[in-house]
Amino acid sequence: MNEIRTLLTGRGLVESPRWHGERLYFSDWSAGEIVAVDLAGGSEVVARVESLPLCTAWLPDGRLLIVSSAAGLLLRRQPDGALVTHADLGGVGWNDIVVDGRGNAYVDRVGFDPVGGGPFGPGSVALVTVDGAVRQVAEDVAFPNGMAVTPDNATLIVADSYRHCLLAFDIGADGGLSNRRVWADLGVGAPDGICVDAQNAVWYADVPNQRCVRVAEGGRVLGTVRLDRGCFACALGGPDGTELFMVAAEWRGMTEAEMVSPGSGQVLVTQVDVPGAGWP
Repeated sequence: MNEIRTLLTGRGLVESPRWHGERLYFSDWSAGEIVAVDLAGGSEVVARVESLPLCTAWLPDGRLLIVSSAAGLLLRRQPDGALVTHADLGGVGWNDIVVDGRGNAYVDRVGFDPVGGGPFGPGSVALVTVDGAVRQVAEDVAFPNGMAVTPDNATLIVADSYRHCLLAFDIGADGGLSNRRVWADLGVGAPDGICVDAQNAVWYADVPNQRCVRVAEGGRVLGTVRLDRGCFACALGGPDGTELFMVAAEWRGMTEAEMVSPGSGQVLVTQVDVPGAGWP
């Protein structure tokens, strides 16, 4: 594996990296900010939303969707920077999001309060169609986290952190999901954010094991990037799609007042051989 370069440091709980245009966009959950950073390390805050979690995805037309978990809303950033409601998700507990090539958004939801405590309940996945209609399309995901859609728009892959696996679903013409299956058993791996590459492999970020891992369908490990702190999510991008971006921070725990050590959040990048494909 090539050298790991620090693109940005001094951040909080960093998540949801997305390559768009010529920059990487990510969320700083601690600050309630969505930040864009270029390959030279120059950065700017492009939106502020007080929400934890705070995840994002891009519509095919170039507008940014933002999951405001605290408000139970899916927001859309307009060209002038204004935030408007794209869909009312209802309730709280919403986590990650991916938008496919047709503009359908998949948003997953944790079924319990991991921060405040309380009894465990499995999570689910909702579909938000292009016209803003919302319906549940999957259930019984123990702790749904990162999601990705294959480049043919045919398969949704969902990270289940608690069951240590990647799940897959066939995507129907109406955006519905079927044919649930385990895409990869990860052993002790705890998948958080994920992305797909052009060889149909998945990179997954792993907080407790402080690494980012590339796996084939079935679970065979194809590569590992080891870090000195928890890796929360990853994305492929850059001019050729072969830059692997990783967002990482020193993890303290979900029930701590500050879940990561302040200022420990970093955006890291390394070169890989296979470019990204699909979404995000």
